[in-house]
Amino acid sequence: METEQINPRVIMFPWLAHGHIFPYLELAKKLSQKNFQIYFCSTAINLSSISKVIEKNFFNISIELVELLLPSWPELPPHYHTTKNVPPNLLPQLLQAFQMSSSNFSDIINTLKPDLLVYDLFQPWSAGLASSLGIPAVHFSSAGAIMYTFYHHEFTYGNAAFPYQTIYLRDYERINRNFRSIIKDAGEDFAFGNYKRSCDIVLMNSCRSIEGKYIDYLSTLCQKRVVAVGPLVTQPDNEEEYSEIMQWLSQKNQFSTVFISFGSENYLSTEQIEEMARGLELCDVNFIWVVRFPVGNTTRIEETIPAGFIERVKERGMIVQGWAPQAKILAHQSIGGFMSHCGWSSIVESIYFGVPVIAMPLKLDQPLNARLMVEIGAAVEVVQNDGGGFNGEEVAKAIKMVVLEKTGEGMRSKAIELRSKMKDEEEVAMNETSEQLLQLCIKYKQKQ
Repeated sequence: METEQINPRVIMFPWLAHGHIFPYLELAKKLSQKNFQIYFCSTAINLSSISKVIEKNFFNISIELVELLLPSWPELPPHYHTTKNVPPNLLPQLLQAFQMSSSNFSDIINTLKPDLLVYDLFQPWSAGLASSLGIPAVHFSSAGAIMYTFYHHEFTYGNAAFPYQTIYLRDYERINRNFRSIIKDAGEDFAFGNYKRSCDIVLMNSCRSIEGKYIDYLSTLCQKRVVAVGPLVTQPDNEEEYSEIMQWLSQKNQFSTVFISFGSENYLSTEQIEEMARGLELCDVNFIWVVRFPVGNTTRIEETIPAGFIERVKERGMIVQGWAPQAKILAHQSIGGFMSHCGWSSIVESIYFGVPVIAMPLKLDQPLNARLMVEIGAAVEVVQNDGGGFNGEEVAKAIKMVVLEKTGEGMRSKAIELRSKMKDEEEVAMNETSEQLLQLCIKYKQKQ
């Protein structure tokens, strides 16, 4: 069979969180450029956001959006069918509703009859549905390898020390509800069974230049070839939206400004906001600080920060409530450091744009991601107390180390070096990914 004659039809099926959806969408874009026909499956509220991103950034890219129907319970109306909108107390119900969508997804896959399913962590049942129809299913992890390698090692070897001592969890991070407790509640098969179900390979949202040894160790642990797809970063658009932010940033000197953002689904407490503000006053550095509050929370920024703070920092600081164009800001030459919760997408973006990280991990995989960045020399971690709290002095100290002091020059050089390696790897990794998936589709077609 001539490979040139095949244009594989692929269903991309991520979990309902934006941190999962957008890596899947970027992978869909790159596969579409390799002549894969893409169907992107999610709920209506997520597809609404996705369609805007496609229209704005994906020129000449054909991706068909397919709506997934969840049970619409009174306490979980359709606008809650995304983790970005759902109140935290309703997240278990959203996960339950998602699992109950399997019958609708069965109708979708039976109607489309794709050549391949690419599926996420929380829906191993979708791989079973594909398998029953003779369709190969490949698991794509939107997180990096470090988290899965660390926890897979624990489940395989129990209390045996992780072979890389720079990667660890503190006691309070183990106590807090994190990925390990999710695995414990759901069962090992839920977390790592996806590696067993995945046909021939597992795709990882990572690059060998930053996680090579962890990717190799994970391959050994799960006895499956783990393929790094390369950096999945949506390029900043050239529109003049958010021009006020960019104009303000353009007035600052090179590497003089720190960008502070904790992702779209993480929120600082009032006490943490106060300490952050105190640290920013103490360090006397330019900053853009994105402040978010949970959905339905009508709190205004002025109600949470110290009295007079905005006036005192007005010449060197900008506070943005809600959302800011992260990739566009990180790509700007004035940015000298990125204070981040260390969600994986943010880590990839920081390296992609050569920006060192001031790490303040909050939960899930974030502490492990932070320690990876410190290990590779592109980050400093804010010192937190035994309960995971931080104070303004430590915030200021970490920011100064990256933006003002000699140590920051070394971290910036390392981040720029890693950026070069990551971009060199980008095309090669995607060529390998598309070839692996193409050969898998051919293999299954020949069985029919």
